Amino acid sequence: MQDSLTFLFEKIFLLCNVFKTSWSPDECAPKCAAPLLRRGDLLEVERTLFIHFGIYLGDNKVAHLMPDIMPVLTNDKELIKPVVTNKRLILGCIYKNASVRVDSVEDFAYGANILVNDMDKKINIHAMSNEEVAKRAEKLIGAIPYSLLWNNCEHFVTYCRYGTPVSQQTEKFCNFLKMAIRDQRSVLLTSLLGVMSILYFGVAPTTTLPTILIPFTLWMAG
Repeated sequence: MQDSLTFLFEKIFLLCNVFKTSWSPDECAPKCAAPLLRRGDLLEVERTLFIHFGIYLGDNKVAHLMPDIMPVLTNDKELIKPVVTNKRLILGCIYKNASVRVDSVEDFAYGANILVNDMDKKINIHAMSNEEVAKRAEKLIGAIPYSLLWNNCEHFVTYCRYGTPVSQQTEKFCNFLKMAIRDQRSVLLTSLLGVMSILYFGVAPTTTLPTILIPFTLWMAG
């Protein structure tokens, strides 16, 4: 069951990955394998399923919010300490368990190139001083409430750097859902799937009610 959920969420995240921020050649210029970092810098890297964010603390250390199932399964710090794999991350998302942890720059980057303070050009909020940013991040180290849409790694870094938690990735995903709901083809598709489920499973409350309510809700929301 756990493997099935992991597979399902991997596919969902990969689909969402299509709507990640795309970089133009000019935007790619700041990327570098070993950038010169200052304490309080906002770092971002492309990981397999999403764009990941962290705050540089100095001494080659990065604070970043990561969902992780491992703390739920064990208290052994030696098992929790290694870099969080995609499988651990996805199961952590499902269980809604996360923490702000400190890793090396290399473990944070996970083999990807790093963008430094690139969000300063995209968000219309003045950044705090680097020292204040780092102190905010350090205060949040440890277990933290997690929501894929409303409290993720991007919310963490934007709160630390700008004082306001926002997520462009969440906004893009919500805009996509809004477009899908407003598309009248969604109503037709859900109606068709509902009729097919009735024909296959027979008339029952579990098939009839969703067949009526889901298309109706989409129609009214659109």
